[in-house]
Amino acid sequence: MARRIRIGIYGYGNVARGAERAIAKSSDMRLEAVFTRRSPDTIRTLTPGVTVAAAENVTEYKDKIDVMLLCGGSATDLPEQGPELAKHFNIVDTYDTHAKIPEYLEAVNAQSVSNKKAAVISVGWDPGVFSLMKAMLSSMLPDGKNYAFWGPGVSQGHSDAIRRIDGVTGAVQYTVPSDDVMNEVRNGSLKDYTVRQKHKRICYVSVKEGADKDRIADSVKRMPYYFSDYDTEVIFVPGDELEKEHSGMPHAGSVLRNGITGSDEKYTTEFSIKFDSNPGFTGSVMAAFARAAFRFHAEGNFGAKTILDIPVSYISEKSRDQLIKETL
Repeated sequence: MARRIRIGIYGYGNVARGAERAIAKSSDMRLEAVFTRRSPDTIRTLTPGVTVAAAENVTEYKDKIDVMLLCGGSATDLPEQGPELAKHFNIVDTYDTHAKIPEYLEAVNAQSVSNKKAAVISVGWDPGVFSLMKAMLSSMLPDGKNYAFWGPGVSQGHSDAIRRIDGVTGAVQYTVPSDDVMNEVRNGSLKDYTVRQKHKRICYVSVKEGADKDRIADSVKRMPYYFSDYDTEVIFVPGDELEKEHSGMPHAGSVLRNGITGSDEKYTTEFSIKFDSNPGFTGSVMAAFARAAFRFHAEGNFGAKTILDIPVSYISEKSRDQLIKETL
């Protein structure tokens, strides 16, 4: 039996714990170490006996870890951590600032190629699984339009972006799709909709005593890539209420494509997800794509990849022959 893939987790928050649970269910991998910017002795992992080390010492483990899962936020963490850690490790991350993915991919790819490492960026469900569905459906029905709807549910990246604002002590952001627009699309609409028409964002925020709430609300609503293009509501609540009423992290979403064939026959396709834990699912996707990073590196196929570049067989614990027998 081949040795198990040694996984490291950089940053220990909700996504990291989701990945940790997924690793525990995977017989071909094991969690080797967790790296944190907090004091290591304050971290209690879900997996007994796992090393917890200071983030600043991560390069000391580059010969002990096959793939590093980067579980930081996209707003400020990953733009620095991704290219830097790609110098020393095969990495998987969840970078989700859609408009900046091409430049981020280029930055990570440059370091991965130079240092003979493999990277898989921007995995999760959107970007990630939803991206794959958009590409597949638009290839099958080229005369048509894709529509993506997120929610109702908690967005981790958007919540994290709010928490980075000075004076904020906690934040949870809910993405809510428009039922009217979704119903139009499900009935075959081929209209163009703005992101503002398709979704609204509701933010529950707790702040430090004496913080300028008007400034904070304005900072949220004007934040590019996250909120400026949406109707956004900011609701200030006490910290204990935020913890009590908004600690769950459910999510849902759908990708639809409406298309027309050459004979003018109309088609509506839909791929939907619904889960109890957004970070739990995201962590599970990261763990699966750690296999791809490991396999690419073993083949000498260096550089950064996205979900669009990876054969499905590369993310499965099963062999290609098993997959063909069981799923085709």
